[in-house]
Amino acid sequence: MPDARRPLVAANWKMNGLSASAAEFSKMMEGARELSAHVDIIVCPPVTLLVRFAALAAGGPVRLGAQDCYPEPSGAFTGDISAEMLRDAGASAVIVGHSERRSLHHESDADVRAKVLASHRAGLLPIVCVGEMRAEREAGRAEEVVAKQLDGSLPDGATAQNLVVAYEPVWAIGTGEVATPEDAQEMSAGIRGRISAVHGDAVAAGVRILYGGSVKSGNMAAIMAQPDIDGGLVGGASLDAAEFVRICRYRELSATI
Repeated sequence: MPDARRPLVAANWKMNGLSASAAEFSKMMEGARELSAHVDIIVCPPVTLLVRFAALAAGGPVRLGAQDCYPEPSGAFTGDISAEMLRDAGASAVIVGHSERRSLHHESDADVRAKVLASHRAGLLPIVCVGEMRAEREAGRAEEVVAKQLDGSLPDGATAQNLVVAYEPVWAIGTGEVATPEDAQEMSAGIRGRISAVHGDAVAAGVRILYGGSVKSGNMAAIMAQPDIDGGLVGGASLDAAEFVRICRYRELSATI
């Protein structure tokens, strides 16, 4: 595995968390201290908690991310938050193109691409989400759909250092259903192949590909045993500090795989 593909586990808290959640985040920080030697950990709370969590995270093993950004750096965009604002608040990464943004907010691949460019402009690491719906998979179009999302969402200039891709089959997000490790590997290998074809072999060899979709401690080791999967994007299970730390400890379970 190239050095750039250091394992990464990212937590997407979605629209969950109030000021009292700082206690749960502190537990995550404590549990992650001994893990930082072999895995990168990013927690993406609601933007309302970024500044508070950044103060807690200073000098610690956990980095912070955001869940979305607006493409423009500033201006008359009521209610929106720029990548520069997120960086200023303490974020070092941002999730873009999550299926909930694509479906509920009707974001196109072009919208996602603009947000990737904005994250690069602000010095944030974009975690770009792609994934097919159940009907698309059942129709045998999963690889086609994901390839189209990649082509439209990734700009020129993508490198292993400024890009993470998260494969999240829409039918597995928050449902308790998870793609088999073999299915996740097949799609992740396809993603790597598509990146190679468009952006070059060196980028493809180094870019980290995460799996997301009902990730939990019970399936993380099997997922991480796959050669083209470099980490996880964890949703609901990341709201519990103890469970999230167990997920990050996947190496301790790998001997049973």
